[in-house]
Amino acid sequence: MLRHVQLDDDLYERIKASKQEGESFSDTIEHLIDNRSLRDLQDVFDTEQVDEMRDVIKIPEEEDASEVRELGKRFD
Repeated sequence: MLRHVQLDDDLYERIKASKQEGESFSDTIEHLIDNRSLRDLQDVFDTEQVDEMRDVIKIPEEEDASEVRELGKRFD
């Protein structure tokens, strides 16, 4: 069954920009609503929790960067 819907121009352009080659608009919309974003969680966590999560993510990133620098020094 086909349905006709009206979209604001800016929303249409956003969907069109997300459209992959060979994909219909229906496929694109399905793809967009199936792939949840972290933005979907913006009202779930408070600022303190978000800061704590950022800190937990940041520590391994800094450790990895340090290890890469050390490894690079060995090959200089």
